[in-house]
Amino acid sequence: MSHSLLVPMDDSDPARAALEYALEYFPDAEITALHAIDDLEAGYADQPSAAQAGSEPDVFADAERIAEEYDATIETRVVGGTAAEAILEYVGENGIDGIVMGSKGRSGVSRVLLGSIAEQVTRQADVPVTVVP
Repeated sequence: MSHSLLVPMDDSDPARAALEYALEYFPDAEITALHAIDDLEAGYADQPSAAQAGSEPDVFADAERIAEEYDATIETRVVGGTAAEAILEYVGENGIDGIVMGSKGRSGVSRVLLGSIAEQVTRQADVPVTVVP
C-alpha cells in the first residue's frame, strides 16, 4: 500500500533534513514538497505573491536534487497562505496520509512570540506528523 506524505519546504536546513528523512524512511511513499507563500509577507518582502509566482521557487531545486540522490521522484506544489494554514488545508484537500517537517528549534521568548509552525501543525493535523530537528 502506497502512502502519501507532505514535506513542507522552505530554504532551510531543517526542511532539507525532513525531506531526506522522508525519502530514507518512507522510500515507497508518494512525496509532495509544498512551499507556502504568504501573500502579506511576500508584499512586504518585495517577492511575488503565490498568485503572481509563475514558476516554482528555487527551494525546489534543492528538493529535486535531494530526491535524485535517493533515486526518487517527488511532486512539488506552491500554495498561498500562512504556512501552518496552507499545510493543513493542503493535507485535508488532497488525502495526504502524513506530514514530515523540519523544525527550526525556536525556544524561549521567540517561540512564545512567534509561535512554531511545526507545533501548530502537530496540534491541528488530522494525520500523523513527524518533526525532524
